Amino acid sequence: MFTEKSSQSTETEAEFHPRARNGGDMIFYPEERSAIFIDGANLYGAARSLGFEIDYKLLLKWAASKGRLVRAFYYTAVVEDQEYSPIRPLVDWLDYNGYTMVTKPAKEFTDASGRRKIKGNMDIELAIDVMEMAEHVNHIVLFSGDGDFRRLVEAVQRKGVRVTVVSTVRSQPPMVADELRRQADNFLELQELAPFIARKHQPRTYSAPAIEDDDLDEGPESLPAHLTRPRHLPDVE
Repeated sequence: MFTEKSSQSTETEAEFHPRARNGGDMIFYPEERSAIFIDGANLYGAARSLGFEIDYKLLLKWAASKGRLVRAFYYTAVVEDQEYSPIRPLVDWLDYNGYTMVTKPAKEFTDASGRRKIKGNMDIELAIDVMEMAEHVNHIVLFSGDGDFRRLVEAVQRKGVRVTVVSTVRSQPPMVADELRRQADNFLELQELAPFIARKHQPRTYSAPAIEDDDLDEGPESLPAHLTRPRHLPDVE
């Protein structure tokens, strides 16, 4: 398992470890059945910290090229009480183009200062699906750096399933929790995957934050740039 020797060596190991290069060729076996699980907010935040956006058509193509891809799950909370939901175009596109979408309404509340907040957390939904799919696959690829998933990874490993975590240690601070990276069988540096899964034509700015598991301010300006700009979605084939 890819682990760090010291906090100072984290980036060096991620950069030079052979399993983190060439799109992860040394991690995957062509005969194995695999499934990918994408924590939408976490992956968006990691890619944004590295200065690129994900092309989900390319991501699916990359995953399918690594073996027998059984299912690709994408998890996100959705704000449903607005006249226009800026995340809906992405959700619809993914749903029609090979992804299994798992969504739920985002919860709204007012904080102590009177500001309206939006909160969405998909950890339970993702964990349940991973445990169910562990009976049918050999390899799970988790696109998230959330340390809360460490026990989940340990649980499916006990079932004989290998787990690869995809996130980044090259952001400041690193997006991947150290305990999750240590638990995984393999760690793939997201920046090394950029040539295979990055959107070719980047938007000019990254001014809008992602939908995080934590509290967000109200309004479309609080949503990711790629969700507030439907014209950046890939063409539907």
